[in-house]
Amino acid sequence: MAETSPRDVERIYSTADVVAKLRRLADALETETPFRIQIAGERIRVPARAQFSIEHERGDGEEEIEFQLKWDIPEAEEEDDDAEQSPVV
Repeated sequence: MAETSPRDVERIYSTADVVAKLRRLADALETETPFRIQIAGERIRVPARAQFSIEHERGDGEEEIEFQLKWDIPEAEEEDDDAEQSPVV
């Protein structure tokens, strides 16, 4: 099993792109299926059992809301063996 390298990127997308990604994510969450997404040139597969959280931060004159999905890498690789190919957006 190949080890993944650390990565921390933040990407700004157009409203239309965010809407499309959120619609696909909502469909995947609702149907409990894996979600594929491309962020800053890298394709990422989010397993169906990823934990979803929403964070709110406030400080230094600004506020931030983050929608966050977390999962263990081995879990994603195991599910990948049996999963259907879904489109990447």
